[in-house]
Amino acid sequence: MAAGEVVLMYRLEGDRGRKLKMIFVQNGLRIRQIPREEYNQPIGALAGIKEIPRVEEVYDGDELAEEMLVFRGVYGKRLDLLLAQMRKNKVAVNLKAILTEHNVGWSGLQLYEELKKEHEQMHS
Repeated sequence: MAAGEVVLMYRLEGDRGRKLKMIFVQNGLRIRQIPREEYNQPIGALAGIKEIPRVEEVYDGDELAEEMLVFRGVYGKRLDLLLAQMRKNKVAVNLKAILTEHNVGWSGLQLYEELKKEHEQMHS
């Protein structure tokens, strides 16, 4: 995967979205706000990985019930710093993931369902 720090933002609008964008921009991340029509696109393609093709089909289903963030190229202490800034600014997001070789081809919807399951298991 090519270098470059990117964050995909799903369902983060309004004041919360603005606060998060400010944090990410101040830390040099590229931001991509994902519209509902692109929820079926592979997250790798949305994060700028040219080897991952986009799908032609436009998503016209329901909006996600929760917010979600996907980070590309952000790891370790750098990720810890971003998460700490999010907590400090009271804009924590429950569903978060890092782009990996395993999930790079998943759609935003697939990742959302997987993260929801994991979150429910951790908090039950």
